[in-house]
This record gives sequence, C-alpha cells and structure tokens, in this order.
Amino acid sequence: MAHTTIMRWVHEFGPELDKRIRPYLKSTNDSFRTDETYIKVKGQWKYLYRAVDSEGNTIDFMLSENRDAPAAKRFFKKALTSTHNQSPRVITVDKNPAYPIAVQQLKDEKAMKQETLLRQKKYLNNIIEQDHRFIKKIIKPMLGFKSFETAEYTIAGIEVMHMLRKGQVECIHSTVLSSVELINKLFGLTA
Repeated sequence: MAHTTIMRWVHEFGPELDKRIRPYLKSTNDSFRTDETYIKVKGQWKYLYRAVDSEGNTIDFMLSENRDAPAAKRFFKKALTSTHNQSPRVITVDKNPAYPIAVQQLKDEKAMKQETLLRQKKYLNNIIEQDHRFIKKIIKPMLGFKSFETAEYTIAGIEVMHMLRKGQVECIHSTVLSSVELINKLFGLTA
C-alpha cells in the first residue's frame, strides 16, 4: 500500500470523523484557554486556533490564513456553537490584541454572555501551550502542507484522534481497541 493511499484516506475521513464524533464528546467546562500556533502551508505560515478547557479537554480548533480580529471572532463563533461546549464563564488568552476586539464584538451581537470575563494572562495558558505539543509532534515531520484544504482535513483527523486519546468521548475508555470499535460503529462497519 502506498503512502498516498493513506493520505487520501486521511483527507477523506478526517473531517467526516470529526463531524460524526461531535455528538459523543463529553461536555467541557466553562473556562476556555485559547491560543494559536503556526502551521506551514505552501511554504507560508498559517494559524491554527485552538481552545481547551481548564482540564485540558479540547473545545475546538480552526485553521486560518490570518491572525486578526475577524479570524478570532470566527473561531469563537465556531467554538460557541459546538454542542459539547458550555457558554464560557472566563476566556484566558495571551496578549494577542485581536482577542479583546473579537470578544467585544460577540458580546455586542449577543452571541456571548456579557458576564464572560476575558483574561490576558500568558502563564494561565500553559495548559493549551502544552496541548499544542501533541499536535505539533505529528505535524512537524510532515514538513508542511501543500494546500490549505488538505491541511484542514489532516488537522481535523489529528485533532479527533487526540480527543480520543484524551478520553473525551463518553462511550469509550481511552484504549486503542475501544477507539477502533467506536470508529467502526460511527461508520457502520459493525453490527
């Protein structure tokens, strides 16, 4: 089997697995830790926005071409609409000036509660910085992606498998066999 076959499977089934697993994710808590990291796509740096709760459970992720207020706002909207997430009581971010603008716009649009506190404390975001490691460890040997679309598809698959490893799915324990059984069930491969 050629490595390109596996790559095609990842591109095809990564986003589909992400979509199918969402209803089975455990609820996150109301303390968001948000940050972005860099991913190389076509030789240029792109931004992978990620958020985890205070216990390290993945809230959401989004690949963006820009690191600005509209991108941060899109990311927060995506995270707020995920069914396994609670409305945030507090959002901890680094000193990126785009975050306060995006949060204020969401509050003005009533997409986020007015009481939501935005904390800009870098040291409180250590949990997300450490969580980036597991994703970067898999992405780094790939030496970048050839297109933005394939980067999105591949990262979706990587993030889902990372959520499975962290035990974020309600109906399984974090073992390889139970993860395989869940994936088979999601795609209708078992009785």
